[in-house]
Amino acid sequence: MSTEPLLEDPEAGSHYRTMARAIRFLTENYADQPRLEDAAEAAGLSPFHFQRVFTRYVGVSPKAFVGNLTLDRAKAELAAGSSVLDAALEAGLSGPSRLHDLCIKIETMTPGDYARGGEGLTIDYGFEPCPFGIVLAMATDKGICGLAFGDEGEEPSMLADMMSRWPKAAYREVPARISKLVQEIFSPAGKDLREVGLHLLGTPWQIKVWQALLAIPSGRVTTYRTIAEQVGSSKASRAVGTAVGRNPISYLIPCHRVLGSDGALHGYHWGLTRKRAMLAFEAARDHSERPRTSAIA
Repeated sequence: MSTEPLLEDPEAGSHYRTMARAIRFLTENYADQPRLEDAAEAAGLSPFHFQRVFTRYVGVSPKAFVGNLTLDRAKAELAAGSSVLDAALEAGLSGPSRLHDLCIKIETMTPGDYARGGEGLTIDYGFEPCPFGIVLAMATDKGICGLAFGDEGEEPSMLADMMSRWPKAAYREVPARISKLVQEIFSPAGKDLREVGLHLLGTPWQIKVWQALLAIPSGRVTTYRTIAEQVGSSKASRAVGTAVGRNPISYLIPCHRVLGSDGALHGYHWGLTRKRAMLAFEAARDHSERPRTSAIA
C-alpha cells in the first residue's frame, strides 16, 4: 500500500468519488452480504485494486465496513445502558472533543450575531468528494461553520439549503482553502493529532445541544432522551430533536450518533443511507478488534 500522504495525492478526489459509490452500494446491499467482486464491480475496479484503494481512502477494509452496517451492536448498547457514555456526555459539555485524529476547537457566535442572520460574516465555501458523496464545506475566519452532504448534481440545492441558515452573510467560493479542510477531515493517513476549529452559528439552546453531540464518543450512540437529560430534562426530547436536526456541521458534530430509544434510525437531513454508512465507518475504525462476519474479504 502506498504511504504517500492523502493530502498530497493529486488523485485523491477521483478515488474519493469511487469510494463514495462503493460505500453507497455496500450500504444499500449489505443485507445480501455482497462479495468483494460485487463491490469492486460497482466501483469500476478490479477486486485487488478495490481492496487496496478502499482500505487506503476509507481507513478500514471493505470487510470491516460491511461487518458494521447492521445496528445490532448499537441496539444492544442502548438496551444495556452505558455509564461510560453518560459520563462522556456530562464531561463533554465543557470538555475538549475529538474525532479520530482531529482535535475539535469550538468558538461560538453571540446571540446578537445570530439574530442578525449572519450579517457582517464572510463565509468561504466549496464542494469536494468524500467517502459519503459530495461534501459542501463552509468556513468563517474562525473555523468550519457548515458541512453538508449530497450526491453529484445536488450541489445547488445543498448550497441554497445552507445559505438559508445565515441569509445575510457574504459568501465566496474558495476551492483551495476548502479542499485542504476537507482532506484534513477525511484523510485516514497520519497519526498526529490535528486541530480543527468549529465556528458554531446558532441559538444558545442549539449550541448547547450541539456541544452535547460533540461529547458522544466515536463508534458509540445515544438517544434523544439521553441528550435531553444532559442539557435540560427528559421532557425536552422533542426540542433536542429539533436542535439536532438544525445542526449545520454534519459528521464533525455527530448528530448521526443519535438514535431512537428503540435503536432505530430516524430522520437524517442528508439521508438515512448516509447515516448508516457513517455509523458503520466509525464502528469499523473504533471496534475493529471485535470479531465480525461478512462474505466480503
